[in-house]
Amino acid sequence: MAHTIWKHRRFVLVSAVGAGLIAYTFASMITPQYVAKSILRPAAINELDALNRTQVYQLSPGEALINVGASLESYDTRLGFFRANQNLFKNFVQPGRSLEQNFEAFNRSSLALALPDPKKANLLSAFIEVELKYPQSVDGVSILNGLVAYAIDKERQKVAADLKVIVANRLLEIDGKYQAAKASYEVDKEAKIESLKEADEVSQAKLKDELVALDSQLKTLRADRISQLSEAIVIAQSLGIIKPSTPSSMGEGKGANGGNVMRTEITNQQMPLYFMGVEALEAERRVLRLRRTDGFTDGRTAQIAKELQLLKRNREIEALNDRKKEDIFYAGVQPLRAEIVRLRSLNVDLNNLKLVSLDQYALDPLAPVAPKKTLIAVFGVFLGLMFGVVVVLLRHLMLSRLPSTTGLTQVAVDSLSVASEINRSPSNSCRTEPS
Repeated sequence: MAHTIWKHRRFVLVSAVGAGLIAYTFASMITPQYVAKSILRPAAINELDALNRTQVYQLSPGEALINVGASLESYDTRLGFFRANQNLFKNFVQPGRSLEQNFEAFNRSSLALALPDPKKANLLSAFIEVELKYPQSVDGVSILNGLVAYAIDKERQKVAADLKVIVANRLLEIDGKYQAAKASYEVDKEAKIESLKEADEVSQAKLKDELVALDSQLKTLRADRISQLSEAIVIAQSLGIIKPSTPSSMGEGKGANGGNVMRTEITNQQMPLYFMGVEALEAERRVLRLRRTDGFTDGRTAQIAKELQLLKRNREIEALNDRKKEDIFYAGVQPLRAEIVRLRSLNVDLNNLKLVSLDQYALDPLAPVAPKKTLIAVFGVFLGLMFGVVVVLLRHLMLSRLPSTTGLTQVAVDSLSVASEINRSPSNSCRTEPS
C-alpha cells in the first residue's frame, strides 16, 4: 500500500498543493475580522474625594468600577449608544430590519465584557476588559472608545442625578423637621399665652372675690361700729357725759374749783367708748351712717385695685405676640439651619468627575484575528493530501480486482466459440454427402 502511494506521489502532492491553494484563495476572499480592546481600572481615591466629602453620597473606586462595568453590560446603554451614533454602524444595517434588530445583530456577536470579582473590586488587580470584534469595513476603534466614553458619561449623569435627588430628599427631611420645630414652638407659645391669660384671669377673679369680701367685711365693721356708738351714746347720756371725759375727772365731781387745771392720766386699759361724750359719739355715728363706701378705710382695698389694674395688660403676652423673628426661638433648629446652608452650598463638579481610570484605550490592531490564512491553507493541504491518498488507494483496489474479471470473460468467450463450432459441424457434413 505504501509502495502504491509512493508510486503515485505526484498525484498526491498535486492534490495537496491544489487543495491548499483553493483553501488559501477562499480564506483571502473572506472579510478580515479585527478585535479592539479597552481596559478600565479603579480611579484614584482623590478623584472621588470631593463627592465623598459631601457626606451625602459615598462611592468607593471599586464600586465606581463595578457600576461602569454594569453600565457597559447594560442593554439600554448599548442601544442608546447605537441610536446616538448610527453613522458608525452603517455596515450592520440590513434592509427590512428594525433598528433594534440591527442592534441585536451587532450586540449578540461583537461585544465581549470581562467584569471583576466584586469581592476584589478594591484591589489593584481589579479591571474591566472590553473587546469588540468587527469587520474590516467598520471603524471598530471609534465604536469601542465611544461606547466606553458613553457608558462612563451615563454613569456620571446617574451619579449626578442620584446626588441631586438625595440632596433634595435631605432638604425635604430637614424642612420637615424645621416645620415640626416651628409647629412645636407655636403650640408652646399658644399654650404659654393661654396659661398666662388663665393665670391672670384666676388672679383677677381672686382679687375681685377678695375685694367683695373685704367690702362686705368693712360694711359689717361699720355697722358694728354704729351699734357700739349707739350704746355708748345711751350710756353717756345716762352719765351726763356731753364732752369727752376721763374716769378721774368724773371722780372729782362738782366740788372741784373752777380754775383751769391740766391733768395727765396714764392708764394701761382702754377707756370705754362713752367717755368720748355724747356730742362726739353722735357726730361719729352720723358720719358713719352717711358713708357710701368703706374701701378707703382699709389699705388692702387700694392694693387690690392696683393689682387689678396691673392684670389688665400682661406685658409678657404682648412681648410674645409682638415677636418679629420667631424662628430664632425654635428649639433645636440651629443644626438644621447649618445643614440646610451646607447642602444648598454644595458645589461638586460632576462634569469632570473621574469614575474610572482608562488604563488602555482601544487602538487599531496590527493584524486581523480572522481568517487565519496560514492555518486554513495548512488545513487545505492536509485535506488535499488525504484526498490524494484516498483516491490512490481506491484506484489500487479497483485495479487489483481487474485480472480475475478478465479471465472469466476469456473463458466465457472460448466456451461460446466452441459451442458455435459444434453447431456448424453437422451442417457441414450434411452438405458434403450428396456430392
